[in-house]
Amino acid sequence: MPTRVATIVAVLLWWPLTPSQPAVWTPRIESVTSPAAPGSLAPQITASAKGPLLSWIERTGDVATLKFSEWRSTAWSTPRVAVSGANWFVNWADVPSVLRLSNGTLVAQWLQKSGTSSDAYDLRLAHSSDDGRTWSSSFTPHHDGTATEHGFASLFEMSGSTLGLVWLDGRAMKGHANGGHSGPDGGAMSVRFARYDRNWKQIEETPVDLKVCDCCPTAAAVTSDGPIAAFRDRTDREVRDIHVTRLTGGKWTGSRPVHDDGWTIQACPVNGPMLSARNRAVAVSWFTVERGEGHAYAAFSSDAGKTFGTPIRLDTAVALGRVDVELMSDGSAVAAWIEIEGQQAQFKIRRIASDGTKSPSVMVAPLPAGRTSGYPRVATAGDDLVFAWTDTVDGKTQIRTARTAR
Repeated sequence: MPTRVATIVAVLLWWPLTPSQPAVWTPRIESVTSPAAPGSLAPQITASAKGPLLSWIERTGDVATLKFSEWRSTAWSTPRVAVSGANWFVNWADVPSVLRLSNGTLVAQWLQKSGTSSDAYDLRLAHSSDDGRTWSSSFTPHHDGTATEHGFASLFEMSGSTLGLVWLDGRAMKGHANGGHSGPDGGAMSVRFARYDRNWKQIEETPVDLKVCDCCPTAAAVTSDGPIAAFRDRTDREVRDIHVTRLTGGKWTGSRPVHDDGWTIQACPVNGPMLSARNRAVAVSWFTVERGEGHAYAAFSSDAGKTFGTPIRLDTAVALGRVDVELMSDGSAVAAWIEIEGQQAQFKIRRIASDGTKSPSVMVAPLPAGRTSGYPRVATAGDDLVFAWTDTVDGKTQIRTARTAR
């Protein structure tokens, strides 16, 4: 097994985190046989009662295949195929995923081209009730019929083991130019929401926010009060800070900034937020630029995302962002981000508490320069954690896995 790994699964033993005694740990990473083939890319991890689920894309010629595997204590299960196609829209930032609902149903989402333009693609969904052996015909949550952008979906479970999701929707941007600006008609990228009943009948499709950043990933989590979503907002003055909104009483609240960073940028940075929730506790992480330098932050909420505390800086030098965060059972969180030290990109993690206490940062692995490293991923497995990211091996992207022994 090569010493540099692309996707690492780390199950970490943590010490309690208190203001006077920051967590200290020395994870021993052990290689684990990866379920993904050479050339694999676009890893994503979702979590369920059955454990973390890793999904990725493999390509053969023009055909892309979405595969998935589930963590089984110390190893990955035999990989299975969800869907495949020759007309997919594949990129490093807007990745597909597979989610297992609490009743065992699997749901897959991916992007499929809807026209000749590079900005024309649909979000497609399919579900399986037999553990992935067979899948439904694919369908879309949007019904505008425009050859525009639909993607960056975040799937989550709603009551009764039903599906909810939010995504970026470009139906108002017909004819827009590249570079992250509105179309000539003044249209902008929006966030939209859809949900399905137990029989997979779509019972809602509604706008959440009508003007957001064009290509920053969305995030969603479910609190005891209901779902919460996060995304990079966009004002008329091109301020693009992270906003959150909550689904209460069947309606999404007006979005509010997690923090008034005031980052003004004329194009999309392709750097979205991440969320994690346990009961009414929420942790959010994000990337911003201050005085020309990129930094990664996280913040906590104790009221299901209505308000957030003081931001906690994660990096110690300059960050590229591409963050993730996971709440732990003791109320602390583990945050992940990509940092630059010297000329080296590094996938780093640290443990943080709501009072601002934080452990020393730990480098999990070095990463290749550029966008091929994608987004690092973090998911919980009980009180343990699973990490995922992409490396380049011999000129090819490659998902590899490892774990840390207790």
